[in-house]
Amino acid sequence: MGIHFFDVALLDGLVAQARTVPRRRAHHNLHTDLGAPAQRLLVAMEPDSYVRPHCHLDPDKAETLILLRGSLGVLTFDAGGAVTDTQVIRACGALPGCDVPPGVWHAIVALESGTVFAEAKAGPYVPLSDVEWGRWAPAETEPAATAYLSAMTGLFNLS
Repeated sequence: MGIHFFDVALLDGLVAQARTVPRRRAHHNLHTDLGAPAQRLLVAMEPDSYVRPHCHLDPDKAETLILLRGSLGVLTFDAGGAVTDTQVIRACGALPGCDVPPGVWHAIVALESGTVFAEAKAGPYVPLSDVEWGRWAPAETEPAATAYLSAMTGLFNLS
């Protein structure tokens, strides 16, 4: 067992995979199983990938994102779905990452094609419960998700 390095070929392959799948994002697990005490992964995400607003109610589920390529718009919401803050995190930028505390409603949007980030949070992996999804936002499979994603992305100045 040795150190695992992340080379350009791994990141390029992840980006290529994200561009070919319906969800328009792909991940590469760094942890060995879903029951691991820490969930660590690399994620490639395209601008047309919709991440529904959500929160993690488990007090141990802070979520850390660190950009390796591209940029993400990070949105926070109040419990009723009103946007309370937006920030851009960018690889090698002034804000290269963020840490989202448990209980904070949030979503992300890829602002550039080929965006890749590292994500970490406490394990084991447990799917979000119904109450952890923002009920004001459409589910990923609903037709309204495309318009909602466009509205979230529109909050960022992309020029």
